[in-house]
Amino acid sequence: MESNLDEVQKLKTMRVLSGIQPSGILHIGNYLGMMRQMVELQAGHELFCFIADLHAMTSLNRGADLRANTLQAALDFLALGIDPERSVFWVQSTVPEINELTWYLSNVTPVGLLERCHSYKDKLAKGLPANAGLLNYPALMAADILAVQSDIVPVGKDQKQHLEVTRDIALKFNHEFGETFKIPDALIKEEVAIVPGTDGQKMSKSYGNTIEIFGEEKAIRKQVMNIVTDSTPLEQPKNPETCNVFEIYALFAAPEQKAEMAQKYRAGGFGYGDAKKATFALLWEYFRPYRERRAELSQNLDAVQKILQKGTDKARVEISKTLQIVREKTGAFL
Repeated sequence: MESNLDEVQKLKTMRVLSGIQPSGILHIGNYLGMMRQMVELQAGHELFCFIADLHAMTSLNRGADLRANTLQAALDFLALGIDPERSVFWVQSTVPEINELTWYLSNVTPVGLLERCHSYKDKLAKGLPANAGLLNYPALMAADILAVQSDIVPVGKDQKQHLEVTRDIALKFNHEFGETFKIPDALIKEEVAIVPGTDGQKMSKSYGNTIEIFGEEKAIRKQVMNIVTDSTPLEQPKNPETCNVFEIYALFAAPEQKAEMAQKYRAGGFGYGDAKKATFALLWEYFRPYRERRAELSQNLDAVQKILQKGTDKARVEISKTLQIVREKTGAFL
C-alpha cells in the first residue's frame, strides 16, 4: 500500500521510520525525497530516523570516509530540523540488535527474492562485486523497518521494491512463527518521487549529478549552471514542462514564483542561463537559515555526539522489545 504525506498527516499517531545512507554528500534529492518529509512528520507522529552507515558499506569501504560522512549527515539532519526531543535519531551501527534481527529474518528470506531486487542487479551491472552484503541489503533494510514496528516508511520510487520485500519477509515470518511484525506501508510523495539531476537522470550520488544542500556557494552555483538543457535559442519561446532547470526550480518555488517563471519561458527572450541563475538564487536563499543552524552545530560536535548517543539509547529500548519477542518465537537462547 502507498500513502501520501497529506493523508498521513490527517491520520491518528503513526510510527514512522526512514534512514539515509552517508555514502556521499547529501543533496537536494535526499532533502525532497526523504529528509523534509521526516521533519514534517515529527508533528503528531512517532518518528524514528537513522543514518544508515551499515548500508553505506556496500559502496563505501574506507572507514575514515564513512565516519566523516556519518557525522556530516547528522549535522545535515539536525540543521534541517530533526528534533531529538520529538524523535528518535541515531546511527544504525550503534544498535547491534539490528544485526541480530537481520540474521533471524535472513533465515526466512528466499535467495530468489533478494536476487530479483533491482538495486542488486543494477549494482552488479555497474561492476560492483556480488558479495553477500550487497545481496542481503534488503534483509538489513527489513530489520531496520520491522525492528521498531513501523506503520509508515517514507521512500523514493527507487526504494519501493525494497519496502515490498520487507512486507514479504514480515508476512513470511508471521506465517511461520505467528503474528510478530506490523506490515508497513510505503509513503511516496509523488511530486518529488524522482528529482532530476543536473544531467536529466534521477539525482543520485552514484551518477555524480547532484546539487548539494550545504556545499560552498561557488560549488553549488557551478552545479546549477551545469544543468543540461536543449539548444533552443535565447529569443525563442521555451516549454517549461520539459526543462530540467524549471523542474528543479518548481520544487522549491512558491506558486506565484513558479507561474512567473513559466510565463517568462513561454514569452521568449529568456535564456536558460537566466533560468539557472534564478534557480541558484532561489536555492541559496531557501537553505540560508539551515546553513546558519548547521554552522552553529559544527562548533559544538560534543553536543551532537551526545544527541546521537541519546538517540541510540532510545532506539535500543524500542528495538529490544521486538527482538525479545523474535528470540522467544525462533528459539534463540538469549
